[in-house]
Amino acid sequence: MSDAGGSGFDDTVEPGRRLIRVEHDKSRSLAERLSGRLHELAWRTPVHGLRLRGRYPLKLYDVPPDPIEGMVRLGGAMLDGEILWLGESVAIESYDFRPRDISAAFSDHLQSFAWLRDLSAAGPRQRVAPIAEILTRRWIDAFGKQVHETAWRPDLWGRRILFWGCHAPLIMTADDLRGPVLNALSRGARHLDRSADKAAPGLARVAAWAGVVGAGLLIPGGELRQLHGEKGLARALDAALHGDGGIVSRSPIEQMDLVALLAMLRRYYDMRGQRPAAALADALTRAVPPLLGLTLGDGGLSSWQGSAPIDGGRVDAVVTASGIRTRPLRQSREWGYQRLQMGHSRIVVDAAPPPISRFASQACASTLAIEMSDGPYRLIVNCGGGRGANNALHPELANALRSTAAHSTLILDDSNSTAIHPDGSLGKGVTEVEIDRQEDFQGSSIEMRHDGYVRRYGLSHRRKIAMAPGGGEVRGQDVLIPEGRRARGKIVDYAIRFHLAPGVEVSATADGAGALLRIAEGALWRFRAIGGEVGVEDSLWIDSRGRPQTTRQLVITGPAPPEGIEVTWILARSA
Repeated sequence: MSDAGGSGFDDTVEPGRRLIRVEHDKSRSLAERLSGRLHELAWRTPVHGLRLRGRYPLKLYDVPPDPIEGMVRLGGAMLDGEILWLGESVAIESYDFRPRDISAAFSDHLQSFAWLRDLSAAGPRQRVAPIAEILTRRWIDAFGKQVHETAWRPDLWGRRILFWGCHAPLIMTADDLRGPVLNALSRGARHLDRSADKAAPGLARVAAWAGVVGAGLLIPGGELRQLHGEKGLARALDAALHGDGGIVSRSPIEQMDLVALLAMLRRYYDMRGQRPAAALADALTRAVPPLLGLTLGDGGLSSWQGSAPIDGGRVDAVVTASGIRTRPLRQSREWGYQRLQMGHSRIVVDAAPPPISRFASQACASTLAIEMSDGPYRLIVNCGGGRGANNALHPELANALRSTAAHSTLILDDSNSTAIHPDGSLGKGVTEVEIDRQEDFQGSSIEMRHDGYVRRYGLSHRRKIAMAPGGGEVRGQDVLIPEGRRARGKIVDYAIRFHLAPGVEVSATADGAGALLRIAEGALWRFRAIGGEVGVEDSLWIDSRGRPQTTRQLVITGPAPPEGIEVTWILARSA
């Protein structure tokens, strides 16, 4: 999507300083976890079973189209007997949907029936329907009449209803399967009527309520369910999205998933000739600009919160499905990602504290990190993650990719700016980020400060980045400022890392103060720094298919005394 498209939203760059404070970061309390567990156990009781009873519909109102085309490669693999997804696979011949040794994400993908999208793209109905029917029969045999805490999870039922509706011809062609599918769908809708609000807050709860609305539009006589679902969906969206349209988990892959989910639900309204609910239309309008704001010059997403750099084709397919034509959001007010763009250069900055743990299980200590591209070429990146591309990354690698050192920013004493606990949750660190954003005829600049190192080292990190008109020069400044009480009297070391994209050739200058960066088939950039020693080290980058790629990184190093340090650097494109 071009940066020059229509707007439909206000992304005026606000001058002056502004504070973004993280909420009190805690995971679900013991009482909340206990309540949720008791609710799941109640699903198995005879009382809940009685609630699921009732007449099932003899037909669906119609079949809404899936607005996103599936991947032919994955659908073809299913015709060959295997379900592939993000680095994992199962053989169709032996798969029965019951628990097995696969990742939770892959299990959710299978249980949601999202694979129907890929299967439908692999050939004509008469060729692909037999595979869909085999798998659907197995799911109904295993869980159609038996409530299961995983298979009947509200968010999975929400997605399952949407995919069953869009791909009904694949799973309801056989006469002996039509009735069981309609019965299971009806029972699932009744289950969601009472359990959608018990889904985890954020994207999962939105998916659950989307299923309620979808069922109301899909099953004849569902007007009351539709109204009930629209009220619940409005509440879920209000809690899941910041005012600027960014999802509370701050995850690019979840932002894209949210847009895709809402675009799918909108087709249900189109099927009925109805105008989408106001909350749905408003959420789509607000959610697309932040998603585009994370794209670099190649159209793909930058890597944040453990997400892979999803390629531009996938992003464009989701944005096109949304029907929203807009420009990338440059300044997000609550979501926290800032975008600088001049000429062919793009920079995306993480200018907010990490998301709170209850909304994000794979959050990263990436505050004030940057990614940069020159035209269609990535130049500076973060090491990234596998979410949305590869579930099979080694757990130790996946955890290391969440660290501050895996991002293009300053790290002090080889310590994360926000602690990452062994259980994956975030600990103490960044609670406040201060921003000063300016944009005028002299270019685009942003000055930021975070307090992640104040408690431990008595130093706050301030970073300033200024992009000149035309985008051919970027000036930066990283400063450690004394603040509060210093926890340690000794001098510690700092490192300012700039991870480079694969294909960028780097050579350090002899004086230890700079380097030359040559983009394959692209421009030559000159890097200079004052205040620290410039070196080159090995690094890695997770690509759009979730594969680790070896690369290099520039590192500015030096000691950080109690009075702080100041390092300035410049990155300039050679003519």
